[in-house]
Amino acid sequence: MNYMDEIQKLFPSQDGNKETRDLLVSKMNQLITEFDKLKNPAKLTLGEMPEYTEDYYNQIISTSNVPEQGITLDETIEEILKLAKGHRYPNSNYLANATPLPNIASILGNLLMVLLNGNNVWDVEGAAAANAEVRITSMLSKIVGYDPNQSAGYTTWGGQGAVFNSLRLAIARQFPEANRTGIPNNLYCFCSELSHYSLYKSVEATGIGTDHLIRIKANRDHSMNLQDLQQKMEEVIQNGGIPVYVLATMGTTDTFGIDHIREIKNITTSLEEKYNLPPIYIHADTAMGGMYTFFNDYDFETNPLQLEEDVCQVLKGYQSLFKDVHLADSMVFDFHKLGQTPYITSLFLIKDKMNLQYVDLDPTETPYVGNRGYGSYHTSYTLECSRMGSAIPIYASLLAFGIKGYQQLLANYIRVNLEFRKKLMQAFPNVAVTNNVSPVTTFRFYPEKVTWEEEVNGKATYEEIEAVNKYNDNFAELIGLHRDMIYFGSTKKQRLVEARNTNTRVPIYAHKFYTVSPYTTVQDVERYIDFLKHFMDIHSKELVLI
Repeated sequence: MNYMDEIQKLFPSQDGNKETRDLLVSKMNQLITEFDKLKNPAKLTLGEMPEYTEDYYNQIISTSNVPEQGITLDETIEEILKLAKGHRYPNSNYLANATPLPNIASILGNLLMVLLNGNNVWDVEGAAAANAEVRITSMLSKIVGYDPNQSAGYTTWGGQGAVFNSLRLAIARQFPEANRTGIPNNLYCFCSELSHYSLYKSVEATGIGTDHLIRIKANRDHSMNLQDLQQKMEEVIQNGGIPVYVLATMGTTDTFGIDHIREIKNITTSLEEKYNLPPIYIHADTAMGGMYTFFNDYDFETNPLQLEEDVCQVLKGYQSLFKDVHLADSMVFDFHKLGQTPYITSLFLIKDKMNLQYVDLDPTETPYVGNRGYGSYHTSYTLECSRMGSAIPIYASLLAFGIKGYQQLLANYIRVNLEFRKKLMQAFPNVAVTNNVSPVTTFRFYPEKVTWEEEVNGKATYEEIEAVNKYNDNFAELIGLHRDMIYFGSTKKQRLVEARNTNTRVPIYAHKFYTVSPYTTVQDVERYIDFLKHFMDIHSKELVLI
């Protein structure tokens, strides 16, 4: 028996023969068929939820071994499908975070990416992904207002990768020798106190140090307070520090707060002129909100999609803010959030491709790839060496949806949230909605009287705020036990507020209602409200106020 014959049967064909193709397609069909059997539109989870005992993962460790002899593909499918049981499935019952249901075009793009298995570090090894990456960089540059002939972009590991790479660019652009000699010890970065923790991790990893990350107070609408930004940047400069980087958050993770990039740019420009500083790098963290740039050129007067007036009002506000995103030195598109594509599909978009020269490798450092006499797309400036071709599923999605398709999808997120807010306030006299209209609604319950205005205006005590936090924490734990039915999100730092009896800013706990499924419609809202009412009515007396 030729054992290699058996081994070869575990691979796609090299000649495109029908027999091998039929085997692959049949096994894919088998997997999808069995996967679909686990779906229940009345539940969030696939199949039955495992019993997560304290030693759940220890049991997995003790029983997991590589088999001496490989098992059949049918047995393999059976085994891997066990992993899916109890997994959340982002249908209309999933309301926790910006976790998408990947669209079919992106799944097909992902499949092509896997079949090609190209390394996108170099077009000779990943021609298809390189082609797609250039295409989507041009497409999205035109959407946001970058010059596609001057911009650059590459796929990376999410919004975190974009923040890290942009900070790397900011340091190297201002201090070209830093890559060789090390960074100066007086660099400072600035971001909103509600920004994603990715910048915290990045200042740590680059060696700037987390003590040099200056957090700026947030306004009531969760945008960065511009007066506080200017004041703190001035203080850093006057004390000998060098402001190297500002993170403008265009859609905070929990509340969708949007910073004002034009005003941030005005502040950095004025400081550069006043103190004779080199340009301060601005990165727009559009991981959450970037898809709403698809409305930058929407004509609300003619309203071609016939969107409702209240939806248009929200989107007009977004347009006024996102149209200025071109002022940033870089930004990111996290398609695996509101773009409905698989993880990880993120494009780091850079306004001026000449900035990449500061982080590019010398050809002598890459003798394996880019200094050959063939191939012209060598991404030696990326932090990654091997790179997946995730530009392909992004490209497939852009083609399948088009601008109008994405506009319809994004508008529906707003439409459902508007309905949810209205029904929530009608159903609960003890609730406050705590953010502006967006694809997410944050809300906070109170044991009796709603005291949100007192809390947000600094008139509540630390103890009063903490008591309401505990009240909401208990309720979140309660409904979380039933997350296989409907899964609401929660956060323990929706924002920070002043307390009247302490100088410490106090975090606010809130629940989150995220709409990220195309199957979530206004007709579902009553069901979500009934779920909340059911558990609030039954267990309100059991929620202990501490």
